[in-house]
Amino acid sequence: MQDVLTGIRVVEVASWTFVPISGAVLAEWGADVIKVEHPASGDPQRGLISSGLVPGGDGVNFMFEIPNRGKRSVGLDVSTDDGRELLYRLVATADVFVTNYLPDVRQRLRIDVDDIRARNPNVIYVRGTGQGTQGPDAEKGGFDGASYWARAGLAMTFKGPTAEWPADQRPAFGDVMGGLTIAGGIAAALLRRERTGVPSTVDVSLLSLGLWNLAPDVTSAKLYENVELPTFDRDSLPNPLVGTYPTKDGRFIMLVLLQADRYWPGLCAHLDRPDLLEDPRFKDAAARYEHRRECIQMLRDVFRTRTYDEWRERLQTFDGVWAPLQTPLEVHDDPQVGPNGYLESITASSGTKFTLPANPVQFDETPPGVRGAPEHGEHTDEVLLELGVTYDEILEHKVSGAVL
Repeated sequence: MQDVLTGIRVVEVASWTFVPISGAVLAEWGADVIKVEHPASGDPQRGLISSGLVPGGDGVNFMFEIPNRGKRSVGLDVSTDDGRELLYRLVATADVFVTNYLPDVRQRLRIDVDDIRARNPNVIYVRGTGQGTQGPDAEKGGFDGASYWARAGLAMTFKGPTAEWPADQRPAFGDVMGGLTIAGGIAAALLRRERTGVPSTVDVSLLSLGLWNLAPDVTSAKLYENVELPTFDRDSLPNPLVGTYPTKDGRFIMLVLLQADRYWPGLCAHLDRPDLLEDPRFKDAAARYEHRRECIQMLRDVFRTRTYDEWRERLQTFDGVWAPLQTPLEVHDDPQVGPNGYLESITASSGTKFTLPANPVQFDETPPGVRGAPEHGEHTDEVLLELGVTYDEILEHKVSGAVL
Protein backbone atom coordinates (compact mmCIF):
# COMPACT_ATOMS: atom_id res chain seq x y z
CA MET A 1 0.00 0.00 0.00
CA GLN A 2 1.23 3.48 -0.84
CA ASP A 3 0.65 6.50 1.37
CA VAL A 4 -0.40 9.35 -0.93
CA LEU A 5 -4.01 9.15 0.31
CA THR A 6 -3.31 8.20 3.92
CA GLY A 7 -5.94 9.81 6.14
CA ILE A 8 -8.61 9.80 3.43
CA ARG A 9 -11.69 7.69 4.20
CA VAL A 10 -13.93 6.37 1.42
CA VAL A 11 -17.35 4.85 2.06
CA GLU A 12 -18.47 2.60 -0.78
CA VAL A 13 -22.06 1.48 -1.30
CA ALA A 14 -21.66 -0.31 -4.61
CA SER A 15 -21.55 -3.75 -6.18
CA TRP A 16 -20.02 -5.72 -9.04
CA THR A 17 -16.84 -4.29 -10.61
CA PHE A 18 -17.47 -0.85 -12.11
CA VAL A 19 -17.18 1.64 -9.22
CA PRO A 20 -15.94 -0.88 -6.60
CA ILE A 21 -12.66 -1.23 -8.47
CA SER A 22 -12.10 2.50 -8.02
CA GLY A 23 -12.08 1.77 -4.29
CA ALA A 24 -9.40 -0.88 -4.83
CA VAL A 25 -7.23 1.74 -6.54
CA LEU A 26 -7.80 4.27 -3.77
CA ALA A 27 -6.97 1.64 -1.15
CA GLU A 28 -3.68 0.90 -2.90
CA TRP A 29 -2.95 4.63 -2.83
CA GLY A 30 -3.40 4.58 0.96
CA ALA A 31 -7.06 5.46 1.55
CA ASP A 32 -9.19 3.68 4.15
CA VAL A 33 -11.92 2.22 1.94
CA ILE A 34 -14.95 0.82 3.76
CA LYS A 35 -17.22 -1.37 1.65
CA VAL A 36 -20.80 -1.44 2.91
CA GLU A 37 -22.61 -4.67 2.03
CA HIS A 38 -26.02 -6.11 2.88
CA PRO A 39 -25.69 -8.37 5.94
CA ALA A 40 -27.39 -11.35 4.28
CA SER A 41 -26.43 -11.25 0.61
CA GLY A 42 -23.38 -9.03 0.40
CA ASP A 43 -22.04 -7.89 -2.95
CA PRO A 44 -23.68 -10.21 -5.54
CA GLN A 45 -20.27 -10.75 -7.10
CA ARG A 46 -19.42 -12.87 -4.06
CA GLY A 47 -21.86 -15.44 -5.47
CA LEU A 48 -20.04 -16.08 -8.74
CA ILE A 49 -18.42 -19.26 -7.41
CA SER A 50 -21.70 -20.79 -6.24
CA SER A 51 -23.30 -19.86 -9.57
CA GLY A 52 -20.55 -21.69 -11.46
CA LEU A 53 -19.34 -18.64 -13.38
CA VAL A 54 -15.99 -18.70 -11.54
CA PRO A 55 -14.31 -22.11 -10.94
CA GLY A 56 -13.59 -21.56 -7.25
CA GLY A 57 -12.04 -24.97 -6.60
CA ASP A 58 -9.00 -23.29 -5.07
CA GLY A 59 -11.08 -21.04 -2.84
CA VAL A 60 -10.30 -17.88 -4.84
CA ASN A 61 -13.13 -15.78 -6.25
CA PHE A 62 -10.78 -13.78 -8.44
CA MET A 63 -13.59 -11.70 -9.90
CA PHE A 64 -14.36 -10.43 -6.40
CA GLU A 65 -10.73 -10.06 -5.37
CA ILE A 66 -9.84 -7.81 -8.32
CA PRO A 67 -12.19 -4.91 -7.49
CA ASN A 68 -12.25 -5.31 -3.70
CA ARG A 69 -8.66 -5.90 -2.56
CA GLY A 70 -7.43 -3.76 0.28
CA LYS A 71 -10.83 -2.71 1.64
CA ARG A 72 -12.65 -3.23 4.92
CA SER A 73 -16.11 -4.82 4.74
CA VAL A 74 -19.01 -3.76 6.96
CA GLY A 75 -22.36 -5.53 6.87
CA LEU A 76 -25.17 -2.96 7.15
CA ASP A 77 -28.78 -3.20 6.05
CA VAL A 78 -29.25 0.40 4.99
CA SER A 79 -32.93 -0.25 4.20
CA THR A 80 -33.57 -0.31 7.97
CA ASP A 81 -33.63 2.78 10.15
CA ASP A 82 -30.87 1.45 12.40
CA GLY A 83 -28.66 0.37 9.52
CA ARG A 84 -29.12 3.67 7.70
CA GLU A 85 -28.32 5.65 10.83
CA LEU A 86 -25.09 3.69 11.25
CA LEU A 87 -24.25 4.42 7.62
CA TYR A 88 -24.87 8.13 8.24
CA ARG A 89 -22.55 8.03 11.26
CA LEU A 90 -19.93 6.40 9.06
CA VAL A 91 -20.45 8.97 6.31
CA ALA A 92 -19.92 11.76 8.85
CA THR A 93 -16.31 10.55 9.18
CA ALA A 94 -15.71 10.17 5.44
CA ASP A 95 -14.11 12.27 2.74
CA VAL A 96 -15.72 10.42 -0.18
CA PHE A 97 -18.98 8.54 -0.72
CA VAL A 98 -19.10 6.24 -3.75
CA THR A 99 -22.07 4.41 -5.22
CA ASN A 100 -23.38 2.79 -8.39
CA TYR A 101 -26.93 2.25 -7.15
CA LEU A 102 -29.67 3.38 -9.53
CA PRO A 103 -31.47 6.69 -8.87
CA ASP A 104 -34.68 5.09 -7.58
CA VAL A 105 -32.73 2.85 -5.21
CA ARG A 106 -30.65 5.77 -3.90
CA GLN A 107 -33.84 7.72 -3.27
CA ARG A 108 -35.61 4.80 -1.59
CA LEU A 109 -32.64 4.08 0.67
CA ARG A 110 -32.16 7.82 1.30
CA ILE A 111 -28.50 7.78 0.21
CA ASP A 112 -28.79 10.32 -2.62
CA VAL A 113 -26.61 13.43 -2.76
CA ASP A 114 -28.80 15.58 -0.52
CA ASP A 115 -29.26 12.77 2.02
CA ILE A 116 -25.53 12.15 2.36
CA ARG A 117 -24.59 15.83 2.32
CA ALA A 118 -27.14 16.49 5.08
CA ARG A 119 -24.88 14.42 7.36
CA ASN A 120 -21.58 15.54 5.88
CA PRO A 121 -21.68 18.76 3.83
CA ASN A 122 -18.02 18.37 2.84
CA VAL A 123 -18.21 14.86 1.44
CA ILE A 124 -17.30 14.25 -2.20
CA TYR A 125 -20.23 12.34 -3.73
CA VAL A 126 -19.36 9.94 -6.56
CA ARG A 127 -21.74 8.17 -8.93
CA GLY A 128 -20.93 5.53 -11.50
CA THR A 129 -23.71 5.00 -14.05
CA GLY A 130 -24.41 3.14 -17.25
CA GLN A 131 -25.48 6.01 -19.47
CA GLY A 132 -24.99 9.17 -17.41
CA THR A 133 -27.22 11.20 -15.11
CA GLN A 134 -29.10 13.08 -17.84
CA GLY A 135 -31.22 12.00 -20.81
CA PRO A 136 -34.02 9.47 -21.33
CA ASP A 137 -31.98 6.46 -20.14
CA ALA A 138 -30.49 8.03 -17.03
CA GLU A 139 -32.72 5.89 -14.81
CA LYS A 140 -31.71 2.63 -16.48
CA GLY A 141 -29.00 0.30 -15.32
CA GLY A 142 -26.00 -0.78 -17.30
CA PHE A 143 -23.13 -3.24 -17.35
CA ASP A 144 -19.97 -2.78 -19.35
CA GLY A 145 -21.05 -5.38 -21.90
CA ALA A 146 -24.06 -3.23 -22.77
CA SER A 147 -23.29 0.41 -21.96
CA TYR A 148 -19.56 0.34 -22.77
CA TRP A 149 -18.85 -2.43 -25.24
CA ALA A 150 -22.09 -2.47 -27.24
CA ARG A 151 -23.62 0.98 -26.98
CA ALA A 152 -20.42 3.05 -27.20
CA GLY A 153 -19.43 1.32 -30.44
CA LEU A 154 -16.53 -0.90 -29.42
CA ALA A 155 -18.11 -4.21 -30.45
CA MET A 156 -18.78 -3.09 -34.01
CA THR A 157 -15.45 -1.28 -34.28
CA PHE A 158 -13.56 -4.46 -33.38
CA LYS A 159 -15.71 -6.61 -35.66
CA GLY A 160 -13.71 -7.92 -38.60
CA PRO A 161 -15.01 -6.76 -42.00
CA THR A 162 -15.94 -10.32 -42.99
CA ALA A 163 -16.87 -11.62 -39.53
CA GLU A 164 -20.44 -12.83 -39.10
CA TRP A 165 -20.61 -11.77 -35.45
CA PRO A 166 -19.31 -8.71 -33.60
CA ALA A 167 -16.30 -9.08 -31.33
CA ASP A 168 -16.98 -10.48 -27.86
CA GLN A 169 -15.97 -8.42 -24.86
CA ARG A 170 -13.54 -9.73 -22.27
CA PRO A 171 -14.77 -9.89 -18.64
CA ALA A 172 -15.03 -6.47 -16.96
CA PHE A 173 -13.10 -4.88 -19.84
CA GLY A 174 -14.71 -1.47 -19.44
CA ASP A 175 -15.26 -1.80 -15.70
CA VAL A 176 -11.57 -1.89 -14.80
CA MET A 177 -10.81 1.14 -16.96
CA GLY A 178 -13.79 2.92 -15.46
CA GLY A 179 -12.56 2.29 -11.94
CA LEU A 180 -9.22 3.86 -12.69
CA THR A 181 -11.01 6.83 -14.27
CA ILE A 182 -13.23 7.28 -11.22
CA ALA A 183 -10.20 7.13 -8.92
CA GLY A 184 -8.56 9.90 -10.94
CA GLY A 185 -11.71 12.01 -10.70
CA ILE A 186 -11.83 11.50 -6.94
CA ALA A 187 -8.18 12.54 -6.59
CA ALA A 188 -8.91 15.75 -8.54
CA ALA A 189 -11.99 16.44 -6.41
CA LEU A 190 -9.96 15.98 -3.21
CA LEU A 191 -7.42 18.53 -4.46
CA ARG A 192 -10.18 20.98 -5.38
CA ARG A 193 -11.77 20.64 -1.95
CA GLU A 194 -8.42 21.18 -0.27
CA ARG A 195 -7.78 24.36 -2.25
CA THR A 196 -11.29 25.85 -2.36
CA GLY A 197 -13.30 24.07 0.33
CA VAL A 198 -15.86 23.07 -2.29
CA PRO A 199 -16.88 19.36 -2.38
CA SER A 200 -17.64 18.04 -5.86
CA THR A 201 -20.20 15.62 -7.20
CA VAL A 202 -18.25 13.30 -9.51
CA ASP A 203 -19.89 11.33 -12.33
CA VAL A 204 -18.45 8.71 -14.65
CA SER A 205 -20.55 6.57 -16.97
CA LEU A 206 -19.63 3.44 -18.90
CA LEU A 207 -21.02 5.02 -22.06
CA SER A 208 -18.79 8.09 -21.73
CA LEU A 209 -15.81 5.87 -21.00
CA GLY A 210 -16.42 3.88 -24.18
CA LEU A 211 -16.60 7.05 -26.27
CA TRP A 212 -13.35 8.25 -24.67
CA ASN A 213 -11.58 4.96 -25.41
CA LEU A 214 -12.81 5.06 -28.98
CA ALA A 215 -12.14 8.78 -29.48
CA PRO A 216 -10.25 8.59 -32.84
CA ASP A 217 -12.97 6.39 -34.36
CA VAL A 218 -15.88 8.39 -32.94
CA THR A 219 -14.42 11.72 -34.02
CA SER A 220 -13.43 10.66 -37.52
CA ALA A 221 -16.73 8.83 -38.12
CA LYS A 222 -18.72 12.07 -37.99
CA LEU A 223 -16.02 14.28 -39.45
CA TYR A 224 -15.77 12.13 -42.59
CA GLU A 225 -19.34 10.85 -42.65
CA ASN A 226 -19.90 11.68 -46.33
CA VAL A 227 -16.30 11.46 -47.48
CA GLU A 228 -14.95 8.57 -49.55
CA LEU A 229 -11.90 7.45 -47.62
CA PRO A 230 -9.22 4.98 -48.70
CA THR A 231 -9.62 1.59 -47.05
CA PHE A 232 -6.87 -0.84 -46.12
CA ASP A 233 -7.13 -4.46 -45.13
CA ARG A 234 -4.56 -6.66 -43.42
CA ASP A 235 -2.93 -7.40 -46.78
CA SER A 236 -2.53 -3.77 -47.81
CA LEU A 237 -1.67 -1.73 -44.72
CA PRO A 238 -0.22 1.65 -45.73
CA ASN A 239 2.93 1.09 -43.68
CA PRO A 240 4.00 -2.57 -43.92
CA LEU A 241 6.30 -2.01 -40.96
CA VAL A 242 3.28 -1.60 -38.67
CA GLY A 243 1.45 -4.88 -38.38
CA THR A 244 1.30 -8.44 -37.07
CA TYR A 245 3.44 -11.16 -38.63
CA PRO A 246 3.12 -14.94 -38.20
CA THR A 247 5.97 -17.16 -37.08
CA LYS A 248 6.88 -20.68 -38.12
CA ASP A 249 5.03 -22.24 -35.20
CA GLY A 250 1.79 -20.28 -35.55
CA ARG A 251 2.56 -17.45 -33.12
CA PHE A 252 2.83 -13.74 -33.94
CA ILE A 253 5.21 -10.80 -33.70
CA MET A 254 3.97 -7.20 -33.77
CA LEU A 255 5.99 -4.47 -35.49
CA VAL A 256 5.25 -0.81 -34.73
CA LEU A 257 7.87 1.04 -36.77
CA LEU A 258 6.13 4.37 -37.35
CA GLN A 259 9.38 5.99 -38.52
CA ALA A 260 9.74 3.32 -41.14
CA ASP A 261 12.75 4.65 -43.05
CA ARG A 262 14.73 5.11 -39.85
CA TYR A 263 14.29 1.47 -38.82
CA TRP A 264 14.19 -0.27 -42.20
CA PRO A 265 17.96 -0.95 -42.38
CA GLY A 266 18.06 -2.39 -38.87
CA LEU A 267 15.03 -4.56 -39.54
CA CYS A 268 16.55 -5.92 -42.73
CA ALA A 269 19.72 -6.79 -40.82
CA HIS A 270 17.77 -8.65 -38.12
CA LEU A 271 15.78 -10.46 -40.80
CA ASP A 272 19.02 -11.59 -42.44
CA ARG A 273 17.85 -9.89 -45.61
CA PRO A 274 20.32 -7.10 -46.43
CA ASP A 275 19.38 -7.56 -50.07
CA LEU A 276 16.06 -5.82 -49.38
CA LEU A 277 17.92 -2.52 -49.01
CA GLU A 278 18.76 -2.68 -52.70
CA ASP A 279 15.28 -3.67 -53.83
CA PRO A 280 13.75 -0.59 -55.52
CA ARG A 281 10.26 -1.70 -54.45
CA PHE A 282 11.17 -1.31 -50.79
CA LYS A 283 13.86 1.39 -50.80
CA ASP A 284 11.82 3.95 -48.84
CA ALA A 285 8.39 4.53 -47.32
CA ALA A 286 6.89 5.81 -50.58
CA ALA A 287 8.09 2.76 -52.49
CA ARG A 288 6.93 0.38 -49.78
CA TYR A 289 3.51 2.04 -49.82
CA GLU A 290 3.29 1.65 -53.59
CA HIS A 291 4.26 -2.01 -53.31
CA ARG A 292 2.72 -2.61 -49.90
CA ARG A 293 1.02 -5.91 -50.76
CA GLU A 294 4.27 -7.36 -52.01
CA CYS A 295 6.17 -6.00 -49.01
CA ILE A 296 3.68 -7.40 -46.52
CA GLN A 297 3.71 -10.81 -48.17
CA MET A 298 7.51 -10.79 -48.27
CA LEU A 299 7.69 -9.98 -44.54
CA ARG A 300 5.18 -12.73 -43.76
CA ASP A 301 7.30 -15.22 -45.66
CA VAL A 302 10.44 -14.13 -43.79
CA PHE A 303 8.81 -14.30 -40.35
CA ARG A 304 7.51 -17.78 -41.13
CA THR A 305 11.08 -19.05 -41.44
CA ARG A 306 11.71 -18.95 -37.69
CA THR A 307 9.76 -19.85 -34.56
CA TYR A 308 8.25 -17.42 -32.10
CA ASP A 309 11.02 -18.00 -29.56
CA GLU A 310 13.72 -17.63 -32.21
CA TRP A 311 12.34 -14.27 -33.31
CA ARG A 312 12.04 -13.09 -29.72
CA GLU A 313 15.69 -13.87 -29.17
CA ARG A 314 16.82 -12.45 -32.48
CA LEU A 315 14.96 -9.14 -32.17
CA GLN A 316 16.28 -8.39 -28.68
CA THR A 317 19.06 -6.25 -30.20
CA PHE A 318 16.74 -4.44 -32.63
CA ASP A 319 16.15 -0.85 -31.52
CA GLY A 320 12.77 -0.45 -33.20
CA VAL A 321 9.50 -1.00 -31.35
CA TRP A 322 8.18 -4.55 -31.58
CA ALA A 323 6.50 -7.00 -29.26
CA PRO A 324 5.61 -10.67 -29.09
CA LEU A 325 1.88 -11.38 -28.91
CA GLN A 326 1.77 -12.95 -25.47
CA THR A 327 -0.98 -14.85 -23.74
CA PRO A 328 -2.28 -13.81 -20.29
CA LEU A 329 -0.35 -16.76 -18.84
CA GLU A 330 2.90 -15.71 -20.53
CA VAL A 331 2.81 -12.18 -19.13
CA HIS A 332 3.50 -13.66 -15.70
CA ASP A 333 7.04 -14.40 -16.95
CA ASP A 334 7.58 -11.17 -18.88
CA PRO A 335 10.98 -9.83 -17.76
CA GLN A 336 9.52 -6.33 -17.29
CA VAL A 337 6.61 -7.40 -15.09
CA GLY A 338 8.50 -8.69 -12.04
CA PRO A 339 11.08 -5.91 -11.58
CA ASN A 340 8.38 -3.23 -11.88
CA GLY A 341 5.96 -4.89 -9.48
CA TYR A 342 3.15 -5.05 -12.04
CA LEU A 343 1.91 -8.38 -10.65
CA GLU A 344 1.80 -8.95 -6.93
CA SER A 345 1.26 -12.17 -4.99
CA ILE A 346 -1.31 -12.36 -2.22
CA THR A 347 -2.87 -15.14 -0.16
CA ALA A 348 -6.61 -15.73 -0.11
CA SER A 349 -8.43 -16.55 3.12
CA SER A 350 -8.48 -20.17 1.90
CA GLY A 351 -4.68 -20.16 1.99
CA THR A 352 -4.31 -20.21 -1.80
CA LYS A 353 -1.64 -17.92 -3.20
CA PHE A 354 -2.39 -16.10 -6.43
CA THR A 355 -1.33 -12.99 -8.30
CA LEU A 356 -3.24 -9.82 -9.09
CA PRO A 357 -2.28 -6.94 -11.38
CA ALA A 358 -1.47 -3.89 -9.27
CA ASN A 359 -3.07 -0.65 -10.38
CA PRO A 360 -0.78 0.94 -12.98
CA VAL A 361 -0.01 4.17 -11.11
CA GLN A 362 3.20 4.23 -9.09
CA PHE A 363 4.49 6.98 -6.81
CA ASP A 364 8.19 7.44 -6.10
CA GLU A 365 9.08 4.36 -8.17
CA THR A 366 7.31 2.11 -5.67
CA PRO A 367 4.76 -0.59 -6.56
CA PRO A 368 1.37 0.02 -4.92
CA GLY A 369 1.28 -3.07 -2.70
CA VAL A 370 -1.73 -5.37 -2.97
CA ARG A 371 -3.80 -6.80 -0.12
CA GLY A 372 -6.61 -9.34 -0.41
CA ALA A 373 -10.32 -8.58 -0.47
CA PRO A 374 -12.20 -8.77 2.85
CA GLU A 375 -14.55 -11.51 3.93
CA HIS A 376 -18.22 -10.54 4.00
CA GLY A 377 -18.66 -8.20 6.96
CA GLU A 378 -15.20 -8.99 8.27
CA HIS A 379 -14.67 -5.54 9.74
CA THR A 380 -18.19 -4.71 10.95
CA ASP A 381 -17.38 -4.72 14.65
CA GLU A 382 -14.03 -3.01 14.16
CA VAL A 383 -15.47 -0.10 12.19
CA LEU A 384 -18.51 0.36 14.42
CA LEU A 385 -16.33 0.43 17.52
CA GLU A 386 -14.28 3.17 15.85
CA LEU A 387 -17.51 5.14 15.50
CA GLY A 388 -18.15 4.86 19.23
CA VAL A 389 -20.83 2.18 19.01
CA THR A 390 -20.62 -0.05 22.09
CA TYR A 391 -20.45 -3.85 22.08
CA ASP A 392 -23.92 -4.03 23.58
CA GLU A 393 -25.32 -1.77 20.86
CA ILE A 394 -23.59 -3.82 18.17
CA LEU A 395 -25.12 -6.99 19.60
CA GLU A 396 -28.58 -5.42 19.55
CA HIS A 397 -28.11 -4.45 15.91
CA LYS A 398 -26.97 -7.97 15.06
CA VAL A 399 -30.08 -9.42 16.70
CA SER A 400 -32.30 -7.05 14.73
CA GLY A 401 -30.49 -7.88 11.47
CA ALA A 402 -29.35 -4.33 10.87
CA VAL A 403 -25.68 -5.38 10.91
CA LEU A 404 -23.70 -8.54 10.24
